[in-house]
Amino acid sequence: MNPQQLAYFRRKLLDWKESILRESAGTLETLKAEPLREPDITDRAASETDWGIELRTRDRQRKVISKIDAALRRIDSGDYGYCEVTGEPISLQRLEARPIATMTLEAQERHERDEKITRDE
Repeated sequence: MNPQQLAYFRRKLLDWKESILRESAGTLETLKAEPLREPDITDRAASETDWGIELRTRDRQRKVISKIDAALRRIDSGDYGYCEVTGEPISLQRLEARPIATMTLEAQERHERDEKITRDE
């Protein structure tokens, strides 16, 4: 991968991380500003369900941030864009779609098949 491509993916990853952090900050501000005060028990339950979904989403995004940070470290170390299983280059199309990818599409599919077989046993 050439320096321009690495710079492109670094910027893409940093922008993605910044977007997630902005959304998280907005969620926290909303949680602080709008405590659950619905007098109706059904409305309160609906609000609690909505907030539960929102918080689970934020937790998933927290995990994505750690993957973004790992991808940025791989850019710094020169390992970005190479499959951690086979050592082959990951296609630019795959990295464009999933910049945190650590495996080629074929290796990922093999990994998922093996994982499914293990779970089924």
